[in-house]
Amino acid sequence: MTDPTTTAEQIGPREPGVVYYDGASLVQVRAVVTDPSEARRILRRRSAQYAIEIIDLHTGDSRFTGAVWTGSDRVLKAVA
Repeated sequence: MTDPTTTAEQIGPREPGVVYYDGASLVQVRAVVTDPSEARRILRRRSAQYAIEIIDLHTGDSRFTGAVWTGSDRVLKAVA
């Protein structure tokens, strides 16, 4: 079982409405799924603890990611 603090650190500041640059794309967070069983179903990975639905603001494509927030990710628009 993963520590909730670790999971929160891996998700970082991503919450619905946040716009960020991940080094490859400009994306907006649509949803954050923190139920591990649902995240595993969505991402089709046995070890997934969360899944984040994002939309690429250039292409309009929507997808889920389980990527960890890194020092190279940059929030461009936060939500209050």
